[in-house]
Amino acid sequence: MKNLLYIIFIILFTGCLRLDDNLFNNSKLSSYKLDNYDGYLNFRVDNSFAINDTMIHIFTLDSKAANESSSTKIYAIYIGDVRKIKTDTVIMYCHGNRDHMDFYWQRAKLLANSKGKNRFGILMIDYRGYGMSEGKPSEEGLYADVDAALLWLKNQGLSNDRLIMYGYSMGSAPATKMCADEYSMKPSKLILESPFASAETMVQDGTGLAMPGEFFTSLKIKNAEKIKEVTVPFCWLHGIDDEFLNINTHGEVVYGHYQASYKEAHRVAGADHVTVPLQLGFTNYCDILGDFILEK
Repeated sequence: MKNLLYIIFIILFTGCLRLDDNLFNNSKLSSYKLDNYDGYLNFRVDNSFAINDTMIHIFTLDSKAANESSSTKIYAIYIGDVRKIKTDTVIMYCHGNRDHMDFYWQRAKLLANSKGKNRFGILMIDYRGYGMSEGKPSEEGLYADVDAALLWLKNQGLSNDRLIMYGYSMGSAPATKMCADEYSMKPSKLILESPFASAETMVQDGTGLAMPGEFFTSLKIKNAEKIKEVTVPFCWLHGIDDEFLNINTHGEVVYGHYQASYKEAHRVAGADHVTVPLQLGFTNYCDILGDFILEK
């Protein structure tokens, strides 16, 4: 009630309340620590998921949106043998709205070791304004940054049929868009963990006010509509106890709107927004993803 009264106060006395910046909960870094990162984490995986130093590649990419006159330098991490990208299956991991790649490193290690040690190549980026990446976060920048990563994979010789898109939370927006629209590559499968339906739904859920979403935000993200254009196989995971992105108003709507060839759902009991892999159990989580990638 206190939060609702505060929102009403701001609306009455300022005439508006912009929530755009709340989507981007970014943090800056001076260097990447990966396994040595000592900040807050949702979970840590054990040594069986460790990545050899020779398989870790940190580099930069130039990202440029259509409406920009100059490029922005963003940072990326590739897990795997860069010389073998052409013959590998690669997961493009689009992380969530908070922090940086150090925060998501444990998740990347799980993906790399699904269905076998170093079974998949993993590419992860820090969106502009995150970690060591330059610039300021924006919706257009988000898409441009992920597309810059896809272009890099294409230039390494990766074919569309070996590219898997994975979007977690905020990352569900670029992941879905890359599968629906024309970008540097056309992924062969889509995985979404804890996706949101739209910026509009986030506003309605977050404020509890029956007011148009555009009053609060200029974000145009509409995953539940965009996924209608996705034709590749789709895997959805969502915590039943997610209080940040409610499974019924967000995940179920996205899943229900998918209309193409194959889809599977994993509604995870006891999991909130950040604990889907933990509640499933790391081995089970990896098996679910590996089976979807390799067999569906």
